[in-house]
Amino acid sequence: MTPLDPEHLAGLAGADPKLRPITERFGHITFRKRDNGFPALLGLIVEQQLSVKAANTIIARLHAGLGDVSPQAVLSHDDDLMRGYGLSRPKISYARALAEAFHSGDLTAEALEAMETEAAVKHLMALKGIGRWTAEVYLMFSEARLDLFPVGDVALREAVGWLDRLEARPNELYCAERALVWSPYRSIASHLLWAWYGAVKRGEASREL
Repeated sequence: MTPLDPEHLAGLAGADPKLRPITERFGHITFRKRDNGFPALLGLIVEQQLSVKAANTIIARLHAGLGDVSPQAVLSHDDDLMRGYGLSRPKISYARALAEAFHSGDLTAEALEAMETEAAVKHLMALKGIGRWTAEVYLMFSEARLDLFPVGDVALREAVGWLDRLEARPNELYCAERALVWSPYRSIASHLLWAWYGAVKRGEASREL
């Protein structure tokens, strides 16, 4: 966990006065960092379209069943075993495609880190089962890249709607254009909006900040 940089927060508040109350209320949060490489991407595939609780249960079963969460371990387990850990048929297919890419060397954590952000996103999206949201969240959380705003995330779009006092949740295009003002710290803005969204849902904050 890394504290948010005060200079980044000040830059966001200066670029967008609407974001100032959010930076003041939630600027104390930490920038979450995950491990990188194969286990992190496999975990994100598992998390797709699942609750946090359900995803964590499946990930725990994978760790217990596979032992070493590696491409070789995934490729050596048959579909029945993988289903026993809680993976659906499509996600087993995605996990195998990911494992093949890492096993063959077509995908490595080091190569991704060396790429420009959009090139890394496209490289990841070339894999079956990895869309833009998964790619961007990986680069944000596992590589700590500072200028990403995953517009496929419903919570972020909801928070943007609250920020701009919209009557309905905005679409991805609106949010992508809206987030441009937060560049080059769109990842920091994402963390702040996630924190606000979570606080509102827990009844700890208002939408009218």
